[in-house]
Amino acid sequence: MIRVLVLALAALAAPAAAQDEVVNAPVAEIRILDKITGSVRDVDIPERGTARVGLLNIRMGECRYPAGNPTGNAYALLTIFYRGLEDPVFEGWMIASSPALNPLDHPRYDVWVLRCKTS
Repeated sequence: MIRVLVLALAALAAPAAAQDEVVNAPVAEIRILDKITGSVRDVDIPERGTARVGLLNIRMGECRYPAGNPTGNAYALLTIFYRGLEDPVFEGWMIASSPALNPLDHPRYDVWVLRCKTS
């Protein structure tokens, strides 16, 4: 009886452990909204690459997603500079499913992660 219970608990724990495994993707898809002009632009940024959009320079460190689910919740490590300022206006992880959790706080631009791209 105890052995059956242990096996049942192990089977229940396996999906939770699989959710913790993540895979790095070579590219992140980022959306940028210019609140002044109303323009929206989607940009693919390669790992360790930089994209210039309007007055922003966006550097993407890593893009991660749940193992076995490339369309799952993506999160990307971003560093965002404005107009050549020395210090970044944002530095940290952005999560696709919760963009308000750690947003770029900027009067002109909104930036958020859409997904990781595997190819």
